[in-house]
Amino acid sequence: MLILAIGGGFWIASVFVVVLLGLILYHFLPLLFLRNGTFLKGSFGWPLLGETLSFLKPHPSTSPGAFLQNHCSRYGKVFKSHLFFSPTVVSCDQELNYYILQNEDRLFECSYPKPIHGILGKSSMLVAVGETHKRLRNVAVSLVTTIKSKPDFLNHIEKTATHILDSWKDKNQVIFCEEARKYTFNVIVKQVLGLTPDEAQTKEILQDFLRFMRGLISLPIYIPGTPYARAVQARHRISSTVKSIIEERRRNIAGNSCEKKSDFLEILLSVDTLSEDEKVSFVLDSLLGGYETTSLLMSMLVFFLAQSPNAVQQLKLEHEKIRSMKKEGEFLNWEDYRVMEFTQNVINEALRFGNIVKFVHRKAIKDVKFSFFFAIIHARSFHVVFTLFLSGLINTSYNTFGPDYVIPSGWKVLPVFSAVHLDPSLHADALQFNPWRWQTQDQMCKKFSPFGGGSRCCPGFELAKVEVAFFFHHLILNYRWKIEDGEQPIAYPYVEFQRGLKLSVHCLCS
Repeated sequence: MLILAIGGGFWIASVFVVVLLGLILYHFLPLLFLRNGTFLKGSFGWPLLGETLSFLKPHPSTSPGAFLQNHCSRYGKVFKSHLFFSPTVVSCDQELNYYILQNEDRLFECSYPKPIHGILGKSSMLVAVGETHKRLRNVAVSLVTTIKSKPDFLNHIEKTATHILDSWKDKNQVIFCEEARKYTFNVIVKQVLGLTPDEAQTKEILQDFLRFMRGLISLPIYIPGTPYARAVQARHRISSTVKSIIEERRRNIAGNSCEKKSDFLEILLSVDTLSEDEKVSFVLDSLLGGYETTSLLMSMLVFFLAQSPNAVQQLKLEHEKIRSMKKEGEFLNWEDYRVMEFTQNVINEALRFGNIVKFVHRKAIKDVKFSFFFAIIHARSFHVVFTLFLSGLINTSYNTFGPDYVIPSGWKVLPVFSAVHLDPSLHADALQFNPWRWQTQDQMCKKFSPFGGGSRCCPGFELAKVEVAFFFHHLILNYRWKIEDGEQPIAYPYVEFQRGLKLSVHCLCS
């Protein structure tokens, strides 16, 4: 028996050693097949996990974080690593980031970790690639263009904002993140599905949507009861609810039993280029895009403005001027939004400094050599070539006459926007909130990518900015606020205020 026990232990130990060696070999195997160019410096970290835990370590979203600071100082702005179970090239360089985003579907494609696909669904615009993504995005752009300046849509945004703010009049404190989410959800669910906050379906969707959001940022383990499993189940329930709403809307249209609505769904039903599953996924993507990121942007603005009384004063003057030109009770319109110039500057600065989106996932679909001259060859106009030329002379992390760097086919690529937004060589006083910088800085430049770029630039960014601008029009004119000590936006890498951003509020209403 003793011999059998020893033998059994030996085989178990042998299997363990073989598995361990296999994991180590698999982890470092990509380094054995590098070719055709000078490869980047960096570290692969631990087998399997690589450097993922260090990369995801929480840090203030107004800083690059220790991982990027350490790696950039050791290896440069572009380096290799092993993240999310894949060999990865991390880019903190504005030129390479721009190059990656502009070469979508030619050299790179969207490539989020597979568990994300399980929650979002295979028809989601966020994970779709190639022609499927183009088709979905074209519909999104068309919808946004159709609806963004319609009076009904803008009036509903403003009514929702004033309803939320009116509820503060008898309060001394509010948890702003909760209030912002309530506002953005009520706006987006009406805009997309035509539902009001009081309807039973709205409350069902909200509860499932909160489970869905928690699952997006959880460990991808599908075991009943885990946040990930609950998120997948919540998505199925939301899909069923949306399908029932679609069927009911079709019956009403066929029977002429209701007046025509101007929401996303009404327009979406007339689109023949999308399948039924794609329409359901489109609705879910719209809810996701219009809920979390917009509410977080609002929270960032409240946080930064509390520390910048000069910005609050200039905002107040701008909005008092707009209000003075309106009749009593008259709604804001698209022209009012267009003249909110300093408001736009404040929003841009909150996006730059707060870094709601830290990075995006891409994958090289072929071996990619990148150098200064390679970028020029792939440029499509003299203007771009000339700009790259000047950039190469003035400020680039690549040697003008140096070697080609290779990004191997199949490797993940992470363009890190936050590192560029906080780069002191690109933005003067980069770690200071300064909305006045946007009076001279172009918001469409390579140094600023809050909504992504290229063919995957967020199609609804203008709607988000309108929502924020209209809410702050009434907030600035009617309230003063103070933030409790200790509040700070933390990147996990998703960004949140751990305590919900508690505000002391004082109503200026007569």
